[in-house]
Amino acid sequence: MRHAMKVAAVMSAAALTLAACGNSDNGSGSTDTSSSSSSAAKKLKVGMAYDVGGRGDQSFNDAAARGLDKAKSDLGVDAKEAAAVNGENEAAREERLQQLIDAGYTHVVAVGFAYAEAVGKVAKANPDVHFAIVDDASDASKGPNVDQITFAENEGSFLVGAAAALKSKTGHIGFVGGVNVPLIKKFEAGYIAGAKKVNPNIKIDSQYLTQPPDFSGFGDPAKGKTAAEGMYQKGADVVYHAAGGSGGGVFAAAKAAGKMAIGVDSDQALTAPADVKDVIITSMIKKVDVAVYDFIKSATEGTELTGNKVYDLKAGGVDFSTTGGHIDDIKSKLDAFKQDIIDGKIKVPTTP
Repeated sequence: MRHAMKVAAVMSAAALTLAACGNSDNGSGSTDTSSSSSSAAKKLKVGMAYDVGGRGDQSFNDAAARGLDKAKSDLGVDAKEAAAVNGENEAAREERLQQLIDAGYTHVVAVGFAYAEAVGKVAKANPDVHFAIVDDASDASKGPNVDQITFAENEGSFLVGAAAALKSKTGHIGFVGGVNVPLIKKFEAGYIAGAKKVNPNIKIDSQYLTQPPDFSGFGDPAKGKTAAEGMYQKGADVVYHAAGGSGGGVFAAAKAAGKMAIGVDSDQALTAPADVKDVIITSMIKKVDVAVYDFIKSATEGTELTGNKVYDLKAGGVDFSTTGGHIDDIKSKLDAFKQDIIDGKIKVPTTP
């Protein structure tokens, strides 16, 4: 099977480009060779396979990248990165993982549920390699050498849904999902529940940019902009996106309409372009960076994480941001909702 994967990697039109990253990432994609050979020999070798959009999406992938960068800085690991492309098939994802392994990387992080089948197959074929997959706990990726990392996105989304309802002047808000899959439905479910906790009569528009197996909805700002424009034109004054790189389009639409937006995964009031930062009133922070760092740090300590770990509000895995001061006046209310969820007084649904 391993030989077959190597052959496929050569033959496939979807062959990927790997960007080698040493301890010091100078942005050129070249490997840092400043470390001594004895030091390099001791380094943990970590491969990172990004979802569509890759490093630089200012959202989901960048959150994972921050965890890797921290591991490079704090732990001195040797890292290599590879990015997915729109429209690729299952074989391309398998090839990407196998190429990292063939390059000598003993710990591989797959960023995104789209890698579930690929991780399952490649992990089984390479039992001595340790894997982490973000956003999947299915049987497809399960294995004795796989750490399944998931989050309570519904809980964090409840809080920003409450924020949207509290800040809305029209009683009309929106949600833009990247791809119509169960994971993104969790974001929508929490958002709706939080908004209706504040205002049971609030109007909520929801739209998904693509349907599986088309995952381009996570990397198409033009589609994100069009969807948000429609919502603003119909009266929504706050739109929350769970659409990865497509969220940039939502922010552009908010800016043009003079309305508000809510970011996702990263604190996007910090990561988004300067001209749209002021429309982002909060973001649902999903601490992928923390989970990725935990996986790598445990490996450097000789403890390999396996099974499924859920990063929820209680574990500090999700939260809301306050950058820009837009929600300072309602923060105490959001903190109260947060504590009620942690205490079990509020049960947040996972489906709309």
